[in-house]
Amino acid sequence: MPPLLSDLTARLASISDTSALDASVLIAHIMDKPRAWVVAHPELTPTTEQQEKLEESLARLENGEPLPYVLGRWEFFGMEFDVTSDVLIPRPETELLVEKAIAWLQQSNVRRTVADVGTGSGIIAVSIARHVPDAHILATDISRPALEVAERNARKFGVSNRISFAECDILPPRPASFPTEEHFDLLCANLPYIPTETLRSLPVYGREPAIALDGGADGLDLFRKLMRVAPDWMAPNSLILLEIESTLGVQAVNTAYDMFSQAEIHLHRDLAGRDRLLEIML
Repeated sequence: MPPLLSDLTARLASISDTSALDASVLIAHIMDKPRAWVVAHPELTPTTEQQEKLEESLARLENGEPLPYVLGRWEFFGMEFDVTSDVLIPRPETELLVEKAIAWLQQSNVRRTVADVGTGSGIIAVSIARHVPDAHILATDISRPALEVAERNARKFGVSNRISFAECDILPPRPASFPTEEHFDLLCANLPYIPTETLRSLPVYGREPAIALDGGADGLDLFRKLMRVAPDWMAPNSLILLEIESTLGVQAVNTAYDMFSQAEIHLHRDLAGRDRLLEIML
């Protein structure tokens, strides 16, 4: 292991379970090199400016700031998204929702209007737009700073002309604000889903925005709110995909049946075998 990489790994060992990986990612970021190059070059020596940036970044990590915020970017679905402390850090579990959404849209050449509710950094909306070139998407969020990050990512990946952004709670008051014949074929949402008391006991509490994590007393407050307004927006034979907290599968399904008694409802598990995605076919 290169001396620089070894030194940084040792410094990060007390604050990270993946200290060697984090150290190599940080060095690669600072030196603008692939991570494999960093590992393969034991002789690498940072410039004075690079060393100063490393020390500044290490100080932020040692103060508890998550690595993605220090880097200002994080990978999701094969793309590197800009992130700030105003948005939730992208997680691989959400790729299940994106995969299902893209596959469903690609099965039809007429279903092309999409909503991404609670878009955050825009990972769902942008990923769908990149893989379904004729999709038109409304991305909403209650946080203006989060929407600014999402808009930046849409520009970064060249899909801003097909994503409309709206600052609102769940969905705008009237469909007329979105030019898609006033309906959605597909609605996706990765809403805050951690029960309030559970959230306060987790390491993520205070490190990522609570507004993107806190799902209320039972973790389903925003799901019920969305399900109440969604029918006014959905086209016939449309689909709703909702990421859920892994312990809330049964409650989420029951809530969906209460709201959509005639719908076809399925619960999907992520790669770790945990309940993760609620599918509601209207």
